[in-house]
Amino acid sequence: MRIVVDAMGSDNHPGPDVTGAVMAAREFGCEITLVGNESQIQEELEHQDTAGLSIQVVHASQVIKMDDKPGEASRAKTDSSMHVGLRLVKDGQADAFVSAGNTGGILAVATLHTLRRIRGIKRPALGVIFPIKERPMLIDHGANTDCKPEYLLQFGMMGSLYVERLRKIDAPRIALLSTGEEEGKGNQLIKDTIPLLAGSGLNFIGNIEPKEFVNGYADVA
Repeated sequence: MRIVVDAMGSDNHPGPDVTGAVMAAREFGCEITLVGNESQIQEELEHQDTAGLSIQVVHASQVIKMDDKPGEASRAKTDSSMHVGLRLVKDGQADAFVSAGNTGGILAVATLHTLRRIRGIKRPALGVIFPIKERPMLIDHGANTDCKPEYLLQFGMMGSLYVERLRKIDAPRIALLSTGEEEGKGNQLIKDTIPLLAGSGLNFIGNIEPKEFVNGYADVA
């Protein structure tokens, strides 16, 4: 696994970012590319034990800061660590990109300037893998404040594909998080989404309550 790490992402970059990347390389044996201010990254690496680890550095001259406006920064800072890192993924030189930086900035750079959206997908989404035994995914986790039924359907499609590849399982169980498992429960958005998911070809198991999600009743919700 080739992972690009935005070394300029965290509030106290690049120290914590570099330390975490080195730990990941040592524990999981993955290939790490640190992207950001090369001199600062190299200075941090001098304090780390990297013997035998596959770690390289790619320079990026700009940083999208936490208080930057995502849209403006994604257009103005085209040599940011986010742009450079995501371009490595787009060009097939890496398998994944990790950043602790400006969430809106990551979404803007990824969907508008580098990776783009899957054809037909109208909204990006944030998926979170819960750190429990079954490792279920909750999607969307904050990228969208208002949704339509077709967006929830597309979130289910993206979540299903991701979990299928991550956990190596066929037909992940897809559920709608609601106030009850009965079809009549939930707001109008939930009620209008049910028939879309039911006819989608996904392994849709219906509505579940939050307590059922954390108890492993679904793989994606």
